[in-house]
Amino acid sequence: MVNRHNLVFKNSSKVFAALRATILAAVVLVLFPLSSNGQSSWYEEEPSRIFHGGLVAGGNFTQVDGDNYAGYGKTGLNAGAIVFTHFTGSAAASLEILYAQKGARASHAKRSLGNGNYIIESYRIGLNYAEVPILLHYYDKRKNYFGAGMSYSQLINNTEEATTTPGLPNNVDLEKQYPFKKYDLNFIIGANVKVYKGLYLNARFAYSVIPVRKNENVNPILGRAEQYNNIVTLRLMYLFNK
Repeated sequence: MVNRHNLVFKNSSKVFAALRATILAAVVLVLFPLSSNGQSSWYEEEPSRIFHGGLVAGGNFTQVDGDNYAGYGKTGLNAGAIVFTHFTGSAAASLEILYAQKGARASHAKRSLGNGNYIIESYRIGLNYAEVPILLHYYDKRKNYFGAGMSYSQLINNTEEATTTPGLPNNVDLEKQYPFKKYDLNFIIGANVKVYKGLYLNARFAYSVIPVRKNENVNPILGRAEQYNNIVTLRLMYLFNK
């Protein structure tokens, strides 16, 4: 018999280890452009290409398309570091290192679309990722940014919980029998609106370009098709030396 406390401890250890790695990478990502910008000769030699590092923090509002529910019912953290590279004209590129929580959550009863003999009373998917988005941007005279790109996310851990009537069979282990992919690829579009000096309000939409769980790995009671992450993000971003 598996000790539940050991499982919780192992999952927590994975999350803390991933957070430490994300924070370390974020510090490096922020400090590198700061040290580069501190060299005046670098500005003189390449005035049209400037790095700006910063921090981002906010929330994800998410759903998993392919389950029985619709709506951005789950909220989660989206935080990390970002660096911009400005090119000539009005073009820029950005690289981020993030800790991102995704998934789905519903607490109202609904008849299963895959098996009408079951009523789903509540349902929750938790997906925690280390994410690296890369975007290309257009920026205007006020330094507002509008961009699109892709992100790669590595799954740190996941949970799936459901309450049904009648109850699920005792031999069903959702996390082991119906696994999610260990990675996610997202298409992203977004905008950064300048609020004051280096402070920006960021809004973005992201969607999986490949399923995070294939149809054969979806429990037929709790899901109806292969599944995709669907994310709306609202964050604050602060860029140094702006």
